[in-house]
Amino acid sequence: MQDLMVDALKGHNADYVEIRLETLDGNRISYRGRDLEDISSSLNSGGCARAYVDGAWGFVTFTKTDDLRSKVALAVSQARMANGDGGSIIAADPVIKEIDPVIEMDPFKISIEHKVATLKEYIEALWTVKTLQSTSINYGDRKRTTYFANSEGSYIAQERIDVTLGARAVARKDSDVQQYGISIGSLGDYGVVLGLEKEMMDISIKANDLLSAPQIEGGEYTVICDPILGGVFAHEAFGHLSESDFIYENQQMREIMVLGRKFGGNHLNIVDGASVPGLRGSYDYDDEGVPAQKSQLIHEGKLVGRLHSRETASKMGENTTGNARAIDYRHPPIVRMTNTYIEPGDATVEELISEVKDGVYAKNWYGGMTSMEMFTFSAGEAYRIRNGKVEELLRPVVLSGNVFTTLENLDAVANDLDMNQGGGCGKAGQSPLPVSNGSPHIRIQNCLLGGS
Repeated sequence: MQDLMVDALKGHNADYVEIRLETLDGNRISYRGRDLEDISSSLNSGGCARAYVDGAWGFVTFTKTDDLRSKVALAVSQARMANGDGGSIIAADPVIKEIDPVIEMDPFKISIEHKVATLKEYIEALWTVKTLQSTSINYGDRKRTTYFANSEGSYIAQERIDVTLGARAVARKDSDVQQYGISIGSLGDYGVVLGLEKEMMDISIKANDLLSAPQIEGGEYTVICDPILGGVFAHEAFGHLSESDFIYENQQMREIMVLGRKFGGNHLNIVDGASVPGLRGSYDYDDEGVPAQKSQLIHEGKLVGRLHSRETASKMGENTTGNARAIDYRHPPIVRMTNTYIEPGDATVEELISEVKDGVYAKNWYGGMTSMEMFTFSAGEAYRIRNGKVEELLRPVVLSGNVFTTLENLDAVANDLDMNQGGGCGKAGQSPLPVSNGSPHIRIQNCLLGGS
């Protein structure tokens, strides 16, 4: 494999060329209510060639891996026809390495029958509440084996295995409908989806309890976010703004996202890094052959970094960060997050809550959107805080606002960092890309909540 790829890259009149060959193996099982909605297995392979000439890219994808040289030549021809701006990309040191996957309990050694039987047990656990209207469970596993070679002399073989499970229950009383769910995942460990009967029962109980929960009056509150919701905020509201292709292409964001600008207090630190081991966003090398790193985005409240591909790093005069990722061989790598999280502070969760006279404790999430620096997130559950104590359950609340104002109002960070590894990230038609996000409990002053 290595010799074929290296030979195919020789002799092309281009600034840079690369080949990526992949095998993708996966399984999916979905239940809607008690009915098996989908069960499928897939195995496919293919590759892509990419060339950079005078500031322009050419990209070719294919399923037949014969005559690789002609595929590279076509990518070079496309790049030449694009008439680039004369730009360049950051060079990387050549690497020759074969990397073993992270595996604890291999899902590809577990039979489909065992996986189906496990989901059936969870379905019965979900349907223990009489008010349920519907339920859904979705399981997936995926093995991606990648072979990468470029004109700088690199050859990197990597394999990764992802496991995901999502479950949701919808409860109904007359015309009132409420829902609750969880999403979990792992890098190479099927064990995370075992032994979840209690969690499944809790999903249904919480959906049912929301039917009798009061709705808060809309307005500004002091809000405590749990690690899941805090992680979603770090990823969705701030992380995407740190992807340098977005910054470079948007003059307004270039004027806002200026390195050294103060966005929060000294207690605020946000990082992204694929070199953090054992998480779903972790890997050794990105899809441009750049080593994984841990990048500080905000340090003590100041913007100190952003996420880069080779091209964006060159355009902005900064260092590469190993954040060029593609969901598979059918797509070129673009700037993407990996494991994005708020670093822990010094306070305890109890201290954060004890100082709140009247506020809301928001947990989990089940939806949201961002537009530039504005965000709207729906918390999965919420509780009223009175005089430093968490009290009655509330209907789910919607948090909205300006991310930069919210960062300024984030006045306390607890010491209990936790990571959410369920789900995935979408961008430019590439979804769901494996990522993780997390946070300690955080406290936000004057947070706008939607309600009655």
